[in-house]
Amino acid sequence: MSQAITKPIGAMLDEIAARFPDNDALVYPERGLRYSYKQFNEICRQVAKGLLKLGIKKGDHVSIWAYNVPEWVILQFATPKIGAVLVTVNTAYKSSELEYVLNQSDSTTLFMVKSFKDTDYVKTLAEVVPSIHDSEPGKLNHAKLPFLKTVVFIGDETPAGMLNFNSIIELGKAVSDEELAAVEATLDCHDTINMQYTSGTTGFPKGVMLTHYNLANNGFQIGECMKFTNQDRLCIPVPFFHCFGCVLGTMVCVTHGSAMVPVELFDPLKVLQTIEAEKCTAVHGVPTMFIAELEHPEFKKFNLSSLRTGIMAGSVCPIEVMKKAVRDMNLTEITSVYGQTEASPGITQTRTEDPVELRVSTVGRALPEAEVKIIDIETGATLPPGKQGELCARGYMVMKGYYKMPEETAKVIDADNWLHTGDLAIMDENGYCKITGRIKQMIIRGGENIYPKEIEEFLYTHPKISDVQIYGVPDKKYGEQVMAAVILKKGMEMTEEEVKEFCRGKIANYKVPKYVKFVEGYPMTASGKIQKFKLREMAIKELHLEEAE
Repeated sequence: MSQAITKPIGAMLDEIAARFPDNDALVYPERGLRYSYKQFNEICRQVAKGLLKLGIKKGDHVSIWAYNVPEWVILQFATPKIGAVLVTVNTAYKSSELEYVLNQSDSTTLFMVKSFKDTDYVKTLAEVVPSIHDSEPGKLNHAKLPFLKTVVFIGDETPAGMLNFNSIIELGKAVSDEELAAVEATLDCHDTINMQYTSGTTGFPKGVMLTHYNLANNGFQIGECMKFTNQDRLCIPVPFFHCFGCVLGTMVCVTHGSAMVPVELFDPLKVLQTIEAEKCTAVHGVPTMFIAELEHPEFKKFNLSSLRTGIMAGSVCPIEVMKKAVRDMNLTEITSVYGQTEASPGITQTRTEDPVELRVSTVGRALPEAEVKIIDIETGATLPPGKQGELCARGYMVMKGYYKMPEETAKVIDADNWLHTGDLAIMDENGYCKITGRIKQMIIRGGENIYPKEIEEFLYTHPKISDVQIYGVPDKKYGEQVMAAVILKKGMEMTEEEVKEFCRGKIANYKVPKYVKFVEGYPMTASGKIQKFKLREMAIKELHLEEAE
């Protein structure tokens, strides 16, 4: 592979910091925080040493549960310096999801902020680990989470039983450069360095194991397709816990010596203010974010002339939104990326020089050095251009596998190392792909992937519910919304609100069904399979969603 990055991420950052020491690396205008690459690398080294002092070793799993705070980015580049695996926890998770991820990932340490939106993280953690506030920091002992020993708080007023993030930096002062170098010498670019949880048809999230090599090279190639240089400045309003934030965002920047300018919590006004104040040349977002920015009442007040490129991805990009972004935000070289977490995540991308028509109607062609093919769902044979089948990908970006789930891994990565995405697509004769549907019936709501099986498994635990089917229905704002068709147990009665209330606080808000319908049965195939597409068609008619469709 040409120009492949074969160094571990920590060593790669050392090299970038040596090449561009005075370039802005990380900028938070509202906090007055501005690290040059030299300073950013130095703080990442300090934190890496602090982690060593805490007893974190190569291969240990460290979870982070936080929105886009500076400590997130620092941890993302400090953990690979010692070979620890960063486990990214969805900010919308509630108690049962948090417990599952901490347990399944064998996390020894959890970094967390105080709260996010309507969720008090400190209270939520106490629900999962009742003994947290009575424990000595670093000596947690909870039967259900045998690996978890340390909780580190990001922010002021550290709760009882936790360490503070700043104390990690202090601890690092006791560790010499030689000790850190000795650990770095043991690292390999094909070691797992990051784990992101993606739900699946099994109903339980799976930990996707990604390596230094996966992430650095995917970030580099995506940046190349946007013509990124050390002069670019990227506004990052998408969440870091997702590949969109921590690969298409931060990793794209660091591999090019570009400036990372995050927005802590998405707010269209803040994005516009940040772009203008920092003269950002690029901005990322899911379509709903771009719509909110373009439709903001103060939109016209802002000077966005510094913008050039960025990525609109996460769900199908409406053609009109893409055209408006090009025309009204000066994003003449905006691109779209298609991928999935298992491909760390980018598989295809449009190019800055592609005509707008291609950029709005396709998800581009294979990234440099990646292979893409479309196969027949029944036979597995490679299909010619213009035929619909499953999109498969192969190359440097494919994950190592799902953590502790070899059978699940074998279902998606075949003997020839092709990753089977489960997405239906058509490729044209020039290699440009259109995503046409999903084999797995995943719902994409505002860029969040929702797997019906996971919500179904949860609702099955309600004593009144006999059966439930979850499916997506069209929505103007979010692309899709969650709908539940519920069959009640004999003699039971239930309201729509009762179903929603049962979900609240237990599963992420975006997974709570917006629509609930009580039914006697489901449309079936001759072989007894439920036809969700028919449920969807019926719902579109009943709810008058034809226009959104």
